[in-house]
Amino acid sequence: MIDEELARRVIAEALSRGGDLADLFVERRSSYNLRLEEEKVEDNSSGSEVGAGVRVIRGESVAYAYTNDISEASLLETARVAAAASRGGKTVSIYLERPLESLPALAEHVVELDPDTYPREEKIELLRRADRAAREAGPHIVQVVAALGDSRQEVLVASSLGEMVRDTRVRVRMVVQVVAASDGEIQTGHETPGMLAGYELFRLFPPEQAGRAAAEQALTMLEARPAPSGPMAVVIANGTGGVLFHEACGHSLEADAVFKKASVFMDKIGERVASPLVNAYDDATLTNRWGSFCYDDEGVRAARTPLIEGGVLLGFINDRKRSWRDGTVATGNGRRQSYRFVPVPRMTNTYIDAGDAKKEDIIADTPLGLYALKLGGGEVNPVTGDFIFSVTEGYMIRDGKVAEPVKGATLIGNGPRALQDIDAVADDLDFDTGMCGKDGQAVPVCTGQPTLRVREMVVGGTTEVM
Repeated sequence: MIDEELARRVIAEALSRGGDLADLFVERRSSYNLRLEEEKVEDNSSGSEVGAGVRVIRGESVAYAYTNDISEASLLETARVAAAASRGGKTVSIYLERPLESLPALAEHVVELDPDTYPREEKIELLRRADRAAREAGPHIVQVVAALGDSRQEVLVASSLGEMVRDTRVRVRMVVQVVAASDGEIQTGHETPGMLAGYELFRLFPPEQAGRAAAEQALTMLEARPAPSGPMAVVIANGTGGVLFHEACGHSLEADAVFKKASVFMDKIGERVASPLVNAYDDATLTNRWGSFCYDDEGVRAARTPLIEGGVLLGFINDRKRSWRDGTVATGNGRRQSYRFVPVPRMTNTYIDAGDAKKEDIIADTPLGLYALKLGGGEVNPVTGDFIFSVTEGYMIRDGKVAEPVKGATLIGNGPRALQDIDAVADDLDFDTGMCGKDGQAVPVCTGQPTLRVREMVVGGTTEVM
């Protein structure tokens, strides 16, 4: 996109009025989105853009400027604006007299079927296959919406640390939403397969699988009884259940939340914060996972970061700014939605690791409880860890067996308390895809966990436990 010499000059200009660090982020992004609804195919919000941002860090102060013009004149002017916005201090002695060191471009996430050359007709057929599979699930399916999106993001990051990296991220994701109705009752289901990869995604996750899963969820909930309320054992399914850890604990493990004293995990490094069965990680190196990359948006190598091992808190997710302040190594979690945004600490693929138990044994060992197969949205207080989450597909567990489906259930609890109360972890780790929002920015993430049991949690419902 730009050469090393221009990058070096932009950074030098950004530091012309002083600062601890300056970096340049250049991005070229293209995307293509299709939507199928009621046999009508729509091309949605597709296009391409290019731009760059220049950041100057001085202590806790950050000055940032960006442009959608990556010509030499525009980049240098953007750097001057960022430098002018940087507050006070003397001019630092920068060492950019020597060339930037270009770190190797990595090809760890192979793309076999490139979205740029994958025919539009075949993309539409993928949508139709998901649509047909959902509709064939039963006569009560009244609406199916299937959406397909692919994107290519090429980034260049250069910094006053003397390094320059390039990374290319190709992502494909399908979202299937289904509505089922019967006797005035309406229920929904959804499925969202996605990967940091090309259209080979659908070799692993055929569109029919997504369509059927979404439809079966909606149809099952049509037959569900109102959920009971009260404290009980809760078995949370693998994959989608990871959103609870992501929201209730993950954001509190981001170093900026800790710095703002908005984290329930503040000052608890080295302390036991979870059951000894809990090992939790953030790992951007997982091959072809939706939240993976080779370098983060600050040019730091992607990493696997231990967060909790044996129930003991080991560290936080950070970016360059927070790692400097805390005297720790940057974990490769500086992320941004696009060149228009400043990078902040963000999760990537965050998960509770697999244990030794079997899912069947965990359920068989639960006399009475709730089996939360799918979780929906929720609310979390990051300072206290208190949360409430909806269960979009749930079942009662009776006498060690999965029994009748229940609807309208919510999980009410506290993140650290729930971590402490995990008493069984299965060996069936799986992941789900999502878009995580923070500070007005959305980035792709995976949430993951194996099937696990919380010995007691408050279930919100509308009936008594029977």
